[in-house]
Amino acid sequence: MNTNEHNLKTIFISQRAEKDFFSKLADFRSKIINAPLLKDEDCEKVRNIIRDIQLRQDEAVAEYTQKFDNASLTSDKFRISHKELKAAHKNIDRELLSSIKKSIKNVRLYQKQIFTGKNKKFANTGVKFSAIERIGICVPGASAPLPSTVIMTAVPAQVAGVKEIAVVSPPRYNGSIHPVILATCYELGIDEVYRIGGVQAVAALAYGTPSIPRVYKIVGPGNSWVQTAKKEVFGQVDIDSVAGPSEVLIIADKNANAAYIAADMLSQAEHAPGSAVLFTDSQKLADDVLINLDSQCEKLSRAQETAKCLLNFSLIACFKNMDEVIRQANSFASEHLQIQCGKSSRKISDKIKNAGAIFIGEFSPVATGDYFAGPSHTLPTGASARFFSPLSSNDFIKTTSLIEYSKKMLAKSADDIVRIAEAEGLDAHAKSVKIRM
Repeated sequence: MNTNEHNLKTIFISQRAEKDFFSKLADFRSKIINAPLLKDEDCEKVRNIIRDIQLRQDEAVAEYTQKFDNASLTSDKFRISHKELKAAHKNIDRELLSSIKKSIKNVRLYQKQIFTGKNKKFANTGVKFSAIERIGICVPGASAPLPSTVIMTAVPAQVAGVKEIAVVSPPRYNGSIHPVILATCYELGIDEVYRIGGVQAVAALAYGTPSIPRVYKIVGPGNSWVQTAKKEVFGQVDIDSVAGPSEVLIIADKNANAAYIAADMLSQAEHAPGSAVLFTDSQKLADDVLINLDSQCEKLSRAQETAKCLLNFSLIACFKNMDEVIRQANSFASEHLQIQCGKSSRKISDKIKNAGAIFIGEFSPVATGDYFAGPSHTLPTGASARFFSPLSSNDFIKTTSLIEYSKKMLAKSADDIVRIAEAEGLDAHAKSVKIRM
């Protein structure tokens, strides 16, 4: 499909040529931030499904699985058997399994290196770290399998010491889950896998049913319905984040390779939806990237969907200078941020404060982080990198404060504690100290 049929040049804006440049930039940013949100009436549908799962449990899970995934399952068929997991692992392409093993190794090493969950004791206080006992992982039921989702969510949890991991995924592959996903679960030692997805899976994980024990944290990607369901059950369980479509923002100057940049933008747009943005100070590079987007897109297997995604969720913005590029990049706070500015790339990366993951140099495409480098690819989207971080082993531990006073230490602090308690009108609090004195 030729993208020129849809006038791809409409995604280009220039600070030098347009008075409303920053207004257009703000409008685009707002659209990306609001992408994962459902309309009010759809949010109420999510709440109704969650309430129904709480009330009718497995029966409701089965009904919604039939309605949304066209799979007729009884509660005893929700869970994938150990025999099915083992068979999937046995029959997977051996070269693919080898690559999956290498990815697991890289992620496990990285997560061990950054893990901070060690108990600490000070004079009379301290902190105790404990792994969350049980978590759930949502794996989308896409047309193609997503083993990387399992790796990037389960391995950090295992490094943290999580003992029980339940995986849910819609039965979109011949009424079950794609065998590559099952094989990856088996390789990781995960044997609790359920062929359910969507809002009903999130609700079942959060509240529990006779067939699906509740979890204490839910992680993993999904469409707007899944993300809204995660938001609704937050507080009953912890969640990783409310994630929107995958996104990349590329900072590039005249030294960049236009073909590489086009390929990187298309790698996000093919998610359909997925957002691909280029910020540059070079008009020539912008023009060259547009040409390459057109020529590369028409050769993709999903050319039509990708081209539409470019038009709806992508942008090429040409700024007057690199300082403004960096300022706006920090404002966008993108999930993936690539910097392709030759020898200046690392220097520019030091000026980036808000990004989920930074990919430095022209040989660091997002795919390295998606599949292999080590950091989890579960990243903050929709400008939430201003306050959220990538998923890591540290997200699967919780802290407990430790306080241990001796009689002498309490006596030294008693008067101060009593004064504050009495100032708050909490007489019993004060007396609980006085009685010990």
